[in-house]
Amino acid sequence: MNYTKQLIVEPEARVRLKQFDPAGHGKGGAEQDADQELAAVKARIGDLQRKMYGDNRHALLIVLQGLDAAGKDGVCWHVIGGMDPQGCKVQGFKAPTAAEAAHDFLWRIHPHAPAKGEVAVFNRSHYEDVLVTRVHQLVPRTVWERRYDLINDWERLLAVENGTTILKFCLVISKEEQLKRFAERLNDPHRQWKISDSDYKERACFDDYLDAFDEALERTSTAHAPWFTIPCDHKWFRNLAVAHIVLDAMEALDLHYPEPTVDLEQIRREYHAAAGGKGKQR
Repeated sequence: MNYTKQLIVEPEARVRLKQFDPAGHGKGGAEQDADQELAAVKARIGDLQRKMYGDNRHALLIVLQGLDAAGKDGVCWHVIGGMDPQGCKVQGFKAPTAAEAAHDFLWRIHPHAPAKGEVAVFNRSHYEDVLVTRVHQLVPRTVWERRYDLINDWERLLAVENGTTILKFCLVISKEEQLKRFAERLNDPHRQWKISDSDYKERACFDDYLDAFDEALERTSTAHAPWFTIPCDHKWFRNLAVAHIVLDAMEALDLHYPEPTVDLEQIRREYHAAAGGKGKQR
C-alpha cells in the first residue's frame, strides 16, 4: 500500500471525517507482520535522520493532531522514537499561558520550528487555535477564521525560506475506541497519569471537533504542507502508516553526508605517528 498516496488530503479536497473509517487498516495489511515491518522502517528513518543532521540543508516538521486517546504520544514513542535525540525534538503545546495569550497565536509556535538539519515534532500545535478556540468559542468566529490564511502563510514561510518539509497528521479515532482507551487508562496504574479532568467534557464535543477538523484540513492542506488522515482504531496500523509517510518524505530529499573539511591523508599520517607507527594505514 502506498500510504502517502492513499491517506493524503489533496489541496482543496472535501473532507468529512464523520464518513471516514477510523478502523481502516489498508489493503492486505496484517497485524502479525506489522512489528517487523515497522522496525525496518524505523531503522531506515533513523539512518536518514542522522544523514539529514549532517547534510544540514533540509528541515522536517511533523505535526500531530487528534482527539484525546487517538495516539499522539504513541506515535512519538513508536515512530519518532527511532530517531537520534541529537537533531530531533518533540514539543507539546497545551493551553496558552498568560504571556503567550497576550501575543499573536503563532508567537509561541515559531521558536520551536526546526532549523536546517533538524526534525521537530509538534504534539498538538498551532492548529489548536482553529480547533479548541472554535469548538469552545474562546474567540469570535471572525478571529479564528482569519487564522487559516495566517497558518498557510507561516507554513509557506518555513517551506520556501528554510527548506522545511512539513507533514501534518490528523489522527482519527472512533468514539467507541476512544471510550475503550479511556477505560484502559482508568484500570492501568501505569497510564492513570494520562487521565485528565477534561477527558469527558471534551468527549461531549466529539462531533463538533470533527467538524472543526474538516474545515481545518480543507483550508490548510497544501502542496507544501499536506495533511494526512490516519485511521487510529488499530494502533499498529496508525504507527505503520505514519512511519511509511515520514520515510517517503525523507527519501525524497536526496540526503547525503557532507564532504570532509579536513585533509584525510594528513589526518591518517598524524594518526599513524600518534600510534607510534603501529597503526595501520587504510
